[in-house]
Amino acid sequence: MTGGAAARRYALLSFLLWLPAGLYLVPLVLLMLDRGLPVATIAVVGAVYGLTTAALELPTGGLADVLGRRPVLIASAVAGAAGLLLLGLAGTVALFVASAVLRGAARALSTGPLEAWYVDTVHAEHGRDADLTAGLARGEVAASLALGAGTLVGGLLPLALGAAGPLPALAVPVLLAAGVEVLRAVVTTRLPEPPHPRPAAGAVLRGVPATVLAGLRVAGRDRALTRLLLAAGGAGIALGTIELLTPAWLAGLSAGPRAAATYAVVAAAGFGADAAGGMLAAGAVRRLGSHARAATAGWTVAALALAGLAGCALLAGPVAMVLAGIAYCLLFAGLGAAFPAQAHLLHERVAPGERATVLSVQSLLMQGVGAAGIPLIGWSATRNGIEVGYAVAAVVLLASAGIFLRLRTAHPGPDRADPLPAAPTPAAR
Repeated sequence: MTGGAAARRYALLSFLLWLPAGLYLVPLVLLMLDRGLPVATIAVVGAVYGLTTAALELPTGGLADVLGRRPVLIASAVAGAAGLLLLGLAGTVALFVASAVLRGAARALSTGPLEAWYVDTVHAEHGRDADLTAGLARGEVAASLALGAGTLVGGLLPLALGAAGPLPALAVPVLLAAGVEVLRAVVTTRLPEPPHPRPAAGAVLRGVPATVLAGLRVAGRDRALTRLLLAAGGAGIALGTIELLTPAWLAGLSAGPRAAATYAVVAAAGFGADAAGGMLAAGAVRRLGSHARAATAGWTVAALALAGLAGCALLAGPVAMVLAGIAYCLLFAGLGAAFPAQAHLLHERVAPGERATVLSVQSLLMQGVGAAGIPLIGWSATRNGIEVGYAVAAVVLLASAGIFLRLRTAHPGPDRADPLPAAPTPAAR
C-alpha cells in the first residue's frame, strides 16, 4: 500500500472510529436520566467507564504490538457495538454498568493501533525519514468532522423525532452509533497487514507485559519523548476543563429540551474548528520551519484562547457570547494544528514494535492528569467563578507549550529502527 492509499484508509477508519462517540455524546446523560437513574448513579457509571479505560490502556497497547493492529481494532469495534447496544436498550443500573465496561474496553483497544498502523505503513514505503504530518493531519480532520457531524445528529435527531417511533428518541442516536461500530469492524477486516507468526496463547501472555515494560522504559529513557508525553497531560487539563465548564456555562443560557441541541451546536463548532486546524498543520510546519515550532505555535494559540474564554466569562450580553464563540473555535483550531506536529515528533522517537504501547502511555497520561486536575479546577470554579477555572487551565496549557521549545528532530539509530523481539512489527504489504 502506498503512502497516499494508507492516508486515505487511515482517514476513513478515523472517521468511523470517532463517529459513534459524537453520536452518543449528547444523549448519554440525558438517556440515563430518562431511564430513572439519579445524577449520583450516573457519575458512578461514568467512573466505571473511565477506570476501565485507564486499567486497560497499557495492556491493550501491548497486545496491539504483539498480535498486530488489525485484530485489536476489530475487537475494539465489536466491544463498542455491544456496549452501545446495551446502552440504548438498558433499563437497569447493572446493564448501564456493563455497557460502561464494554465501552471503556473498546476505547482502550482503539487507542494507538490505527495510528501505529499508518505510521508503520508509511515508514515501510518511504523510510523512517518520511514526513508524517500531512497524513496524520488528514486523520485529525476526519476524526473532527466525524465528531462534529455525530454531535449535531445526536443532539438534533431526538428533538426532531420527539415521541414518534417505536424507540425512545434519545436511544436512536445511540443505536445508530452501534451500527457504525459494526460497519467499522467490517471495513477493518480488509485492513492490509502482512502475515506474521501467530503466537500461542502463552506467548501472547508473556509478550504483552514485556512489550508494555519496554514501552515504559523507552518513555523514561528518551528525555525528549518524556517531554512530549507530558505535554499530553496539559492537553488533558485543557480539554477536561472545556468539557466540564462549558456545559455549565451554557446551562444558564438554555433550558428545557433545547439544552441538548444548544450544546450539540456549540460542540460541533469546536470540532469543525479542530478540523480546520488540522488542515493547516502541514502548512504550519513548512512556514515555521520545524515540527517543534508548529506544535509550540498551536499550543500557544490554544492557551491564549482559553485565557480569552476566561475574560468572556466576566462579560455579559450578545457581544460576550460572540467573543466567547471566537475564542472557543480558536482553542480547537490551535490544538488541531498542533496535534499532528506533536505526533510526528513522537513517532520519530519510537520503534515500530513499541509504537502502540507508547501511544497508550500518552493516552493514559492525558486521561490521568486530566482526572487528577479537573476536580481541582471544578472546585476552584465553584468557589471563585467559571472564569478562574478557564484561567487556570490556560496557564497549564501555556506551560505545556514550553515543552516543545528547543526540541530537535530525532535521527533514528539502530536501536530505534528495529522492532522489539517480543513484538513482531506489522507493516503494509
